[in-house]
Parts: sequence; C-alpha cells; structure tokens
Amino acid sequence: MSSLRTEDDTWDIATSVGSTAVMVAAARAAETERDDALIRDPFAKLLVAGAGGGVWDVMLDPEVGAKVAEADPDVAAIFEHMGNYQAVRTHFFDAYFAAASAAGIRQIVILASGLDSRAYRLRWPAGTTVYEIDQPQVLQYKATRLAERGAPPTADRIAVAVDLRHDWPAALREAGFDPGSPTAWLAEGLLMYLPADAQDRLFEQITALSTSGSRVSVETVGVQAEERRAQMRERFERVRAQFGMEDSVDVAELMYNDPDRADVAEWLDAHGWRPSAVASQQEMRRLGRWVLPAEYSNDGGFSEFVIAEKD
Repeated sequence: MSSLRTEDDTWDIATSVGSTAVMVAAARAAETERDDALIRDPFAKLLVAGAGGGVWDVMLDPEVGAKVAEADPDVAAIFEHMGNYQAVRTHFFDAYFAAASAAGIRQIVILASGLDSRAYRLRWPAGTTVYEIDQPQVLQYKATRLAERGAPPTADRIAVAVDLRHDWPAALREAGFDPGSPTAWLAEGLLMYLPADAQDRLFEQITALSTSGSRVSVETVGVQAEERRAQMRERFERVRAQFGMEDSVDVAELMYNDPDRADVAEWLDAHGWRPSAVASQQEMRRLGRWVLPAEYSNDGGFSEFVIAEKD
C-alpha cells in the first residue's frame, strides 16, 4: 500500500502525483528524439522545461543509459524498459483514440489527464470535444505553457478542474458533457494511484455516464510482491544517490499496491461492457521494445492494456 498518500492530499505539477506527469512527459520527449520513435510529441519537452529542476532532467540526458549501466547494468536495463514502456503505452492509446474517432465517436474524456497533449497533437475529426479532468493547478500549468507556445488544440478542448475523489461526474456534466452521446474514455497512468474501492467506484461512475457504443481504454495495475518492491527500491536508491537524485519523488510510495484490486477486464465484462486485453509485455515485444531478461516475463507486476465497448 502507499505510504505517502493521504485522503485529502493535493498537488501541483512539481509535487507528489503531479511530478509523475512531468516524468511521463519527459519520457515522451526522449522518445520523440529517437530515429525509430513510436510516437511524436512536439510539446513534451516544452511542458517539462517549465516544471523546474527534477529527476526528469536526468531522464532527458541522452547519455544517462550509459552512465547508469556503469553503476548497475540491471538497473540500466530497467531504466530503458521504463522509457520503452511509456512509448508503447502512448502508442497503444493513440491508436485507441484513432479507432474510436473512425467509428464516429466525437466525445472524449481523459481522466487524470496530467500533461497529456493529445488534445493538441492528435488529428481529431471536426466536431470532436476533448474533456480533460485533473487537479486545477496541473491543468492551468499545461494550458499556460501551451498558450505561451501559441499552440492551439486540434479539438474543442475543455478543462474540467476537479479531483477525481470528488463529484467529478457533476463537474463534467456542468462543463457540457452529454451522457447520451457515445464517449471514448481513457484511464492511463491512473489506477495505480487509486486503492481498490476507489477503482471500482471510478468504473461505476464511467458506466453510469456511458451510453451504448461508448468505449473505455485502461492501463491496469499489476501487484508486485513486497520483497521484489523492496529489492528494487534499494537498488534505485543507490543509483539515485550516485546521480544526485536523492530529493526526487519515490514513485512507488505514491502508488497503492493493493492485492484486493479487481481485474479490470472481468469487472467490465460483468457490468455491460465487452472487453479485450493485451499484456503490456506482449505489446512491447510486438513493437520490438522488450529489453528485460527472460526472468521478468512472468512477473505479475506488469500491466495490461484493456479496451471495452458498451453494449
């Protein structure tokens, strides 16, 4: 379970869960620089640059892999895996939105959107509205940075500044959301920050707001053995100390490693959705981005990517 979270905690872009959004944007920025990039995000580096100094500076260092490898080759492989995972995850959900748009869905909701730039970088069909839900300070930071760049959204972007622990369905409706129109929902990089009961409640709320033909796509959460988590934390602490990252957020301590968490595909199947799931390891191998040793292949801590359609 998480040790850094409290029931009423909040954050801006540089603290707590907010800082993880900067890390994810840094991963997208690094991927964009690759010749064989799976995704291109021209706004990622801009969003990172305004967040002040942090672990993301190390993430953007093109030489960091070699430096970490000198300290701990296994940790270097895990660092590379983490960057590859972010690229594969982004690629998967970009494709999900493209398919939803091709099917005629014009109402999009991105839950805990963080520094997601899809409302600016994807080519949305005319008439598409993208609702972004997140903490007020996070949404304001992103809007300000992109406005300074003069970057217009490629859809009708509507920011819904509300904590998902509060009455976000009411806030979404007040912002213009139409429960009678098919919607494409996204929960990417979210569930790990919710305990099991909050995850169930989130999907109950999504289901109540979704008409037939709506879709939802989700990054699930694997449950890691506490012994493995402790081992990895110790190794990462050594590397963090060596590279001067002692003050960076321990992301694992922000997450809920909850063994009672429902299987997302099974939950959706039991509540009027038709789900399909692909293991993240499988998707990474398909795209040529799996770099971990074979011993990690059956680790239960890996996620799945789920897509479901409402009956």
